[in-house]
Amino acid sequence: MAHEDAGPSAAVVRKEDEVVTPVRTRDLKEKKRRGEKIAMLTAYDANMARLLDRAGVDALLVGDSIGMVMLGYKNTVPVTLEAMIHHTAAVARGTERALVVADMPFLTYQVTVADAVRNAGRLLQEGGAAAVKLEGGRAVIDVVKRLVDVGVPVMGHLGLLPQSVHQAGGFVRQATNPRDADALLVDALALEEAGVFSIVLEAIPSDVARTVTAELTTPTIGIGAGPDCDGQVLVSHDMLGLFDGYVPSFVKQYARLNETVVAAAQAYVEDVKAGRYARPAATVADVPTA
Repeated sequence: MAHEDAGPSAAVVRKEDEVVTPVRTRDLKEKKRRGEKIAMLTAYDANMARLLDRAGVDALLVGDSIGMVMLGYKNTVPVTLEAMIHHTAAVARGTERALVVADMPFLTYQVTVADAVRNAGRLLQEGGAAAVKLEGGRAVIDVVKRLVDVGVPVMGHLGLLPQSVHQAGGFVRQATNPRDADALLVDALALEEAGVFSIVLEAIPSDVARTVTAELTTPTIGIGAGPDCDGQVLVSHDMLGLFDGYVPSFVKQYARLNETVVAAAQAYVEDVKAGRYARPAATVADVPTA
């Protein structure tokens, strides 16, 4: 059942004839300057992108979380560049307004700077992304600088780095002691100097996220990092209750769509078994193409 305050207002949902002004990377920095929060969600296909875009989301992340949410992997490491291009292109086709950001998957930017430029270029050229996101701080500064130099907008990602899950020993909270918190701030400042337009802060203490956000002119986007970041991002399937699996404790679920889907499918099965389905197609346009 939907959360009681989850319904979008008329001011948020776009009208059919409304002029759409796409969100640009510079708009996120302007939102931070004005103190306006940034709303970001993940999307992996055109239809979901279209719905979230209509709802007024500022940015859509085509996350390599697709590996866990859509493809059945245990983590994001197996996700390939080809998969990311494929799904990014679908999201881009379904989006009019939101800024489309594509994750660069594991080993597509860590080997050489030249590889990173080539792979990021494919996500923009073939995938239709407006920007890319990559994980890490000072270790990837040369990559970030080069991408920015050639005109590829870059979103950073600090804290819990899902692509480093094996090195980190699992999906565990980061920057929980003063030394690591200080190191994260240094990484954030280095990313800002290198030219990123925003930084995701994942699974870090709220006070650390608050400090980093205050030190930067670059917007921070939190996920499990408390309320004081400049914006928030969630996996849309978690937020919608559409992911039938573990849901992090920081996720607020605004619906339980997994239950709705199961109930609808059960009703369909019952209709078919009882011979109540289906009625003949009313028009030629109604005839299924599958």
